[in-house]
Amino acid sequence: MKKTRIALAAGLLAALTLSACGTAAPTSQTTGESAEPTAAAPALSLSACGGSVGSGQIATNPIATPDTSIEHKMAITMIVEHPSLVKISDGFKDAISDAGVKVSYVEDSAQNDVANTTTIAGKYASDPDIEVILAIATPSAQAMVNAVSDRPILYAGVTDPVTAGITAAWGATGTNVSGTSDLNPNGCPLALVQEALGVEKVVKVGFPYTLTEQNSAVQLQQLQDEAEGTGVEIVPAGISSAAELTQALETLKSKGVSAIHIGTDNTIVNSVEQVIAFCQQNQIPLFSLDTDSVEKGTIAARGIDYYKLGRATGEMALQILGGTDVGTIAQLQVLDTQIVANPAAAASFGVELPAAFTEGAQLVES
Repeated sequence: MKKTRIALAAGLLAALTLSACGTAAPTSQTTGESAEPTAAAPALSLSACGGSVGSGQIATNPIATPDTSIEHKMAITMIVEHPSLVKISDGFKDAISDAGVKVSYVEDSAQNDVANTTTIAGKYASDPDIEVILAIATPSAQAMVNAVSDRPILYAGVTDPVTAGITAAWGATGTNVSGTSDLNPNGCPLALVQEALGVEKVVKVGFPYTLTEQNSAVQLQQLQDEAEGTGVEIVPAGISSAAELTQALETLKSKGVSAIHIGTDNTIVNSVEQVIAFCQQNQIPLFSLDTDSVEKGTIAARGIDYYKLGRATGEMALQILGGTDVGTIAQLQVLDTQIVANPAAAASFGVELPAAFTEGAQLVES
């Protein structure tokens, strides 16, 4: 019986290293004398962020040998089919096929409806032939762990599995759940906006988000923590559904935000073209945390590679097929980030990106 030896790819393990951000803003973006700070209007300063992650989050998982002589059955579900989540699925499947392992997939999208995640979880729970379940994004993973306890579940694209109640702690869980997080503590969104626009031009940053998405609450807190001590005000605008998005954007406009930043909120990202059109019309610079939105027309993002995240999760699935207990497989974060910028999109918001910003960025067009 032919068996293929599988190990976590060195490139992916290299991606699990801490990167630094919050570099100085380009001097070309600052003109004139700085005003003396006052209690009412503190001097603006450059954000600094990033930090180490908890022990057990970065680990080399044990090598296993999946059986390549038979066809396995897996299930993949995601909250909605937007580019970043689809890249996770693609990376997952590529890692498995590249190992020579044959798999038939059951695939379902919840169409951004939380009620559908429960239905899909019930469907997978009732199919005993499914060997491994991949749940992409927080709502899908939450529904799956509530419904399935007798099969391995891998989550991916979940910002904070502990806060979301998917796992009790980081590291190996000792349960039927493991996975890969897109927490991105080195995304430094405020620093990115300051670097692109100039520190003195960034006074208020708007953050539209979905109230029911736990991942977005975590990212809002990250942004607020990053802004502490900088003199920059973070202005959140919560929505219950996509139908409320325009009103939220109007609210941010009325509050005079210097720029808008969107996280990996599934509802917002799925409606990113609407956000882009609004911000272009009102000349409000728009930034994102996911790099795929930059290709659609946001100015820039300091994001992670979701395809690599998917591959890392696929390699976990290979460990499981090889006989490794999912409860012994450490949860992982991809910490390396890449600035992706869209100079043409920036121009549509009335922004000219400084050379110091674009020189180190991957440039794309929408």
